[in-house]
Amino acid sequence: MSSATSIAPSTGRSDALAKDRTSSEPTATDPALVKRAVKAAALGNAMEWFDFGVYGYLTATLGHVFFPSASSTAQVLSTLGTFAAAFLVRPLGGAFFGPLGDRIGRQRVLAITMIMMSAGTFAIGLIPSHGAIGIWAPVLLIVARMVQGFSAGGEYGGACTFIAEYAPDKRRGFFGSFLELGTNAGYVAGAALATVLTTTMASDDLYSWGWRIPFLIAGPIGLVGLYVRMKLEETPAFQKLADEAEAKEKSFPKPKLKEMFVGNAKPMFLCIALVLVFNVTDYMLLSYMPTFLSEELNYDATHGTLILIGVMLLMMVVQLPMGLANDRFGHRWVIGIGCAGFLALSVPAILLIQQGSTWAIALGLAALGLLLVSFTSSMPSTLPALFDTKVRYGSLAVSFNLSVSIFGGTTPLVVASLIAATGNLMIPAYYMMAAAVIGAVAVWRMKESAGKPLPGSPPAV
Repeated sequence: MSSATSIAPSTGRSDALAKDRTSSEPTATDPALVKRAVKAAALGNAMEWFDFGVYGYLTATLGHVFFPSASSTAQVLSTLGTFAAAFLVRPLGGAFFGPLGDRIGRQRVLAITMIMMSAGTFAIGLIPSHGAIGIWAPVLLIVARMVQGFSAGGEYGGACTFIAEYAPDKRRGFFGSFLELGTNAGYVAGAALATVLTTTMASDDLYSWGWRIPFLIAGPIGLVGLYVRMKLEETPAFQKLADEAEAKEKSFPKPKLKEMFVGNAKPMFLCIALVLVFNVTDYMLLSYMPTFLSEELNYDATHGTLILIGVMLLMMVVQLPMGLANDRFGHRWVIGIGCAGFLALSVPAILLIQQGSTWAIALGLAALGLLLVSFTSSMPSTLPALFDTKVRYGSLAVSFNLSVSIFGGTTPLVVASLIAATGNLMIPAYYMMAAAVIGAVAVWRMKESAGKPLPGSPPAV
């Protein structure tokens, strides 16, 4: 390895050298290499969420293109249903890519997921409209979304693991917070591009070809991201396991799904609960709120998007300081504040948003956004620390994607359906409060991991 780590190259390693390394010997990481690793992981996350952002902000347009014969409400629900379809296969992607990442390495798998995500997004931009090929248009849309979902099953868990295993223990919260900084950057870029298209293009042009532009952009962006990830080296924690196996003249053990569950029931349940509160609130704010403002409150879609872009920029400003707060005060403290905040402020925030004035909507969304930073700044460093190095990627990917699929990705569809059935516009607040209760229980049950070595790995300095 070319980095200034204490891990020697695996080629030609002797048994004596292997024995010289003890499980308690600190791993010295190269700051420049850490920064490169963080940038590469964040770039992939930004690309993933660029697509989700575009899809969320073009929901009405995509509904018109792929479900033209349905009513306005049915178009929105059908498009959100297609959005949720990608999450059905995410656990399968996690179950496939997670153990693979624990076997062949984090870096290789993250390169594969980058290729698949780019291809799936690019393919959406090439799908003919419903007017051209009929029912096959939404069918192909669902297929492309499932390719995205399958690759996303290995993306976030791998990116979290990659950064956590590179970062020094006492700065894991800070470096981990860059991952969700990439999320917000992707969302802002997607929202901004969607806004430009919907405000500057004639409806006929937007429906015929304009909507394709954001998805086609994913092709070249994906190639850049792939190049960056291919230039990275494997994480010190995984390389240590591979070197030790080679020194003992044994093949690297093939992780099995059974190994991820045996002895890991508690951390996996904790991960599912933490991801639940994280993703329900995340998808509520960043994916569903644009639809809520335009479809339920009849608020101008462009103004609503601009307000949400401002909120996301505010979140980006606060993200890194909150990452530092994780390192200083601990993950339990930061996540606990977020759960308490959503319990206390979800109802006032949604009531403010329902007032309809620009300042009230901005204030309500800003309150939810700042509370969400408690999760975005802490989860990338908290979740990997729940699992041992040998099964970290797999256990995290499976539990993360199960929770996202069941609770997170379905949030826009479930909330929209509940509002359509009951007419109660406070459903978003109640949904977030219920998630906050579950998150609070998980925080109470979890151990503090900030500043401590990852399980199964030596201290990283």
